[in-house]
Amino acid sequence: MTSIEESLALIKRGVDELIPEEGLQEKLRQNRPLRIKAGFDPTAPDLHLGHTVLINKLRQFQDLGHEVLFLIGDFTGMIGDPSGKSATRPPLTREEVVHNAETYKDQVFKILHPEKTTVVFNSEWMGEMSAEDMIKLAGNYTVARMLERDDFHKRYEAEQSIAIHEFLYPLIQGYDSVALKADVELGGTDQKFNLLMGRRLQQNYGQEPQVVLTMPILEGLDGVQKMSKSLGNYIGVTDSPGEMYTKLLSVPDELIWRYFELLSLKSMDEVAELRKEVEGGVNPQEAKKALAQELITRFHDEEAARTAHKSAGNKVELGEIPENIPDVTVEVSGQEWVHVISILKQAGLAKSGGAAKDVFKSGRVYVDGEPLGDRSELEAGGTYVIQAGRKNIARVHLKS
Repeated sequence: MTSIEESLALIKRGVDELIPEEGLQEKLRQNRPLRIKAGFDPTAPDLHLGHTVLINKLRQFQDLGHEVLFLIGDFTGMIGDPSGKSATRPPLTREEVVHNAETYKDQVFKILHPEKTTVVFNSEWMGEMSAEDMIKLAGNYTVARMLERDDFHKRYEAEQSIAIHEFLYPLIQGYDSVALKADVELGGTDQKFNLLMGRRLQQNYGQEPQVVLTMPILEGLDGVQKMSKSLGNYIGVTDSPGEMYTKLLSVPDELIWRYFELLSLKSMDEVAELRKEVEGGVNPQEAKKALAQELITRFHDEEAARTAHKSAGNKVELGEIPENIPDVTVEVSGQEWVHVISILKQAGLAKSGGAAKDVFKSGRVYVDGEPLGDRSELEAGGTYVIQAGRKNIARVHLKS
């Protein structure tokens, strides 16, 4: 049986804040499955790895024997979460919410245990709330306190519009915790105000207040800005194995251990051992490959992870033939045999004759997955998969 100390060590992995930590210790001492809540507004149909930071933490709670309440904010999704926004966010239509919610459910069970997860929609209780109930809910907080929230405060100071319904969002998110009797609520650091609202409302409604756990925002492939589809620095949960592999190998070396901490389900002891190997001289790409294998297995399967480096046009290993490669025709009329350097240049596999000579002399030309070896010419009329270095590969037709 896992001790409270061991549970806390796993729960605190990668966490930004735990409010209050002693409150969680007290709940763990009750020796019962805790109700762990996390809410997701279905504002987009696809998740990226930045979203899964929170879902991984939910999985860790499940592994410790607790119950996950995966809340899809179909009601709040029609308001639009104002967190971190500089303008009123346009609400989603009911049809958009329903479509995106179903897509989310399909994706999250690649991480969460379905049998330990209860999927709930906040329209179940908010849709039944009367106007009188909503007014009473709104009476739990003042406008002055609402304007203390950073994004509201900045917009107010800049004389930018704040719609009244935006004030309702944190109240409704907080009330979700009341309706679900949550013991712990998880969210990103940008959700802290809303999460604390849940504690406040639970106290007002006579419940034991939930513990708030915030997770950091994951940086994207640029290593600077948060992972975002709009910034193009993301790795999508639905990316193909080859795309996922290529992107993970492009993660900046200094960021890989943060990715392990927030995205991997390996123990921190395993991660520490891997880091020790890299610090001892092992190429950091080996650590990235290990993470890629784990994540591709999770979101696809073991076979996809094993062959990911060969798929989707990924050219990362000499001698490996990707599935999707361009076809190029080189005119060699009047010739029986054609020198490889000429082929590389004409096929666009080298930028110049000099570059073609360099890659040829370095022994980094592969034909049909095998080193060129002592050969220097290929027979006209044939078709060959030719690879010049790791990045340039094509199926070349020597048309005689």
